[in-house]
Formats: sequence, C-alpha cells, structure tokens
Amino acid sequence: MKRLVLFFPLLILIASCAKDPGSGGNSSITGKVKVRQFNGSFTLLTGVYYGPDEEVYLIYGDDSTSAYDERTRTAPGGNYEFSYLRPGKYWVYAYAEDSTLASTKPIAIFKQVEITDKKQEVTADDIIIQK
Repeated sequence: MKRLVLFFPLLILIASCAKDPGSGGNSSITGKVKVRQFNGSFTLLTGVYYGPDEEVYLIYGDDSTSAYDERTRTAPGGNYEFSYLRPGKYWVYAYAEDSTLASTKPIAIFKQVEITDKKQEVTADDIIIQK
C-alpha cells in the first residue's frame, strides 16, 4: 500500500510533464507555397511558380478551426519555416482565391503535419494556391 501511495504522485508528475504542440521545442516545419496564376476569369493558366512573400499560418494541435498561432512569409523561392516547435500535430495553411468565382473571400488551403520526435525537421507537402 505504501508503494502505491508513492507511485501515484509520481505518475501524476510524469503525466503533467507531457507538453502540447507549440513553441518551446527544437523541431521545425518547412515547406513551399506554389502559386498557379490565372487570368481574371480563371479560364487561362498564365503561370506556375513558387510564390515569394506569401503569408503562411500555423495552428498548434489538430483543430483546424481555431485561430492561428504563428504566421510567417515565404522567401523569394516560396519556402517557409516554423522553428522551435514541440512534438505534436499542426496545421499549416495559406490563402487562395476562389477559382469558382462564387465568393470574393479567400479560401484556406490546409496541410496537416506531425512532429513525432525532438529535434526533427518535417517537410510539409507543397501548399498549392490559385491567384
């Protein structure tokens, strides 16, 4: 019985040390944003390139409906990086124009990424947006 009394507080202490996804770790998520450029009516593809200066957002955890936790911009080659992350699930996204022209509001294009280990660099699939 005495061992059980000592074991239970130790178990609670260990469980409370587990950290949720977010900043404070040694891992990173990298990726690229690819732009598919169209004419104004989205009937003619005029170019495909990795987009410079595009905003990319990061959500900690696996709830893609929550507000973003971090934001960055892509470099001239379309690449981005979110650093100092802990293991866990993340959503990375960028905004695209609605190619159906049904709305003038931008559409979020999501990619889910999971960091499974400390000091890990995870490369997300390209985020492909229409403009």
